[in-house]
Amino acid sequence: MPSRQKLLEAPIHRALLSLAIPIVIGQILQSTYQLTDAFWVGRLGAHQVAAVSVSMPVTFLVIALGSGLAMAGATLSAQYMGARQYEKVNKVAAQTMLMVLFSSIILGLTGYLLSPYFLTLLQVEPAVYQDALRFMHVSFIGVVFVFTFAMFQAIMRGIGEVKVPLLIVFGTVILNFFLDPLFIFGYGPLPGYGVMGAALSTLVTQGLAALLGLMVLLKGRHGIHLRRYHFKPDMSYIRRAFFLGAPGSVELSARALGLIIMSFLVASFGTVTIASYGVGSNILQVVTIPAMGLSMAVSTLVGQNLGAKQVERAEHVTYIGTLWGFIALTILGILAYFFAPNIVGFFIPDDPQVIENGGQFVKTMSLTWGFIGVQLCVVSAFRASGNMVNTMVLSLLSQWVFQFPLAYVLSKHTPLSQTGIWYSFAITNVLIAAVSVAWFARGRWKQTRLTDDDQDVLQVTEEALLDIEDHR
Repeated sequence: MPSRQKLLEAPIHRALLSLAIPIVIGQILQSTYQLTDAFWVGRLGAHQVAAVSVSMPVTFLVIALGSGLAMAGATLSAQYMGARQYEKVNKVAAQTMLMVLFSSIILGLTGYLLSPYFLTLLQVEPAVYQDALRFMHVSFIGVVFVFTFAMFQAIMRGIGEVKVPLLIVFGTVILNFFLDPLFIFGYGPLPGYGVMGAALSTLVTQGLAALLGLMVLLKGRHGIHLRRYHFKPDMSYIRRAFFLGAPGSVELSARALGLIIMSFLVASFGTVTIASYGVGSNILQVVTIPAMGLSMAVSTLVGQNLGAKQVERAEHVTYIGTLWGFIALTILGILAYFFAPNIVGFFIPDDPQVIENGGQFVKTMSLTWGFIGVQLCVVSAFRASGNMVNTMVLSLLSQWVFQFPLAYVLSKHTPLSQTGIWYSFAITNVLIAAVSVAWFARGRWKQTRLTDDDQDVLQVTEEALLDIEDHR
């Protein structure tokens, strides 16, 4: 694990790289779950790609509802680690594990039961419905594993240990690479399950990842030493984690719900547009991985430096990370602009309409990807400081004030048609990045100290709301 001195005292560039490189590699590996699914499902046809495309936002919505607890655990563990309050780091890990397991079971069961109603609301075509339903059912069964491993990764990042999660992801990704075509197409006596096979493969590999993550935490060899008494429910911590994590859950839920509403809009233009949107979204998810990994490194460094009361260093970490994110995604965006049809054709090689429409989607938004890197790093700093309300408001602005209204107006009330949806991504990227930087520059986030016993989470929330009011 990177030493406390390395994270808190080494040059910022070096400290960021020591965290960011393993996280980015891990994110790239983890994204291959979706990439492998997209590659093999694309061989089944556009209807099957559409089935996965309409299912993913719904499953993400349910997962997002409980993800705030993992965010709270990561934020608290980072600040306590920076403050050298190691016993509290252990308690945070144990209590977060309990809450995540409980919430994942409830949310997974709810999502499973409501899957048919979600698809009915989305008004998916009959040719897509059954595959989408099967995919969603298996995905919701696996929610408990997704939550557990996400919690493990968040806690380990919070204390600065990023190599162990990377090794686990690497092993399970290799396994998924072999299981995906096996479950989708079948082999010998094993029948092929089509779209559902992709979900089954992910279920098996993420279940294994979750089990390995729990074993690491319980063994106590990597910076966290859990004991039986740490698992005794502590209502004061649960209350603290709830109020800290609730805005984070709202933030991710707002994004997921925005994706679902966008799916309604996309679905109104037919299967080709749905498939183009699905492929374009997968590409966007992949190219933002470097900025996402960098933002996670920024979050860990900001949290630990704030815990150590090195506020100015935390601010410098954010600005450096923001610059790196902008440059990295701008370069990727330029490359994607020139090779857009080739990239889309990799996923759906035999459908010229999807290649043309998907390529147009990628070209339209790719030159603004650098602004996504800016937003991700600023939001990670807000989150690491405990200002979850800030991240929640930015998410609401992005999805509900900027993107969806723009997508609806441009696609339904201008000659752009479905291309208006593509333009909404580009415009939103620029607008939300500008708002994020302006808000961060105000500096009120620096006053948050979650490691101070006299600063309650409700006080942090109240101060964030006052900052919003002052900013209006």
